Amino acid sequence: MAGVAVSTTINGDNVEYLCQPDETLLDVLRDRLGLTGAKEGCGTGDCGACSIILDDRLVCSCLVLGAEAEGRRVETIEGMAHGDRLHPLQQKFLEHAALQCGVCTPGFLIAAKDLLAKNPDPTEEEIRFGLAGNLCRCTGYDKIVRAVQDAASVMKGA
Repeated sequence: MAGVAVSTTINGDNVEYLCQPDETLLDVLRDRLGLTGAKEGCGTGDCGACSIILDDRLVCSCLVLGAEAEGRRVETIEGMAHGDRLHPLQQKFLEHAALQCGVCTPGFLIAAKDLLAKNPDPTEEEIRFGLAGNLCRCTGYDKIVRAVQDAASVMKGA
């Protein structure tokens, strides 16, 4: 089967790859491009572990075909930090111990980044609603919500 040539922007870098017509963007990111931060938790878009931002929209990369990234902007967890400097959300997740096994963490961070880009001063209810598409089996959600609240405060002051 012939591959589909794709030119896209991933984390600010121009990227070209070949993928199969039925290959998900999650599989392209992980298996072809070595960006393993997004995880496959369910493969059906129910858990949020594979969350990315595609043209300023939060999506589950397991539900997007790799070919659909043609000419679009993709943001993954690998693009959040700037060199050795963590994004405020990443720093606050560490400070609040808002992670355990780490499978869901990249998806939560990307979802929180998307939320704060659209609503820099969310209420607790808005945070919980904004993260409702992400599931965690280890931590519970209170520490995650507190980390996002704290990061929002820091980001407003920056």
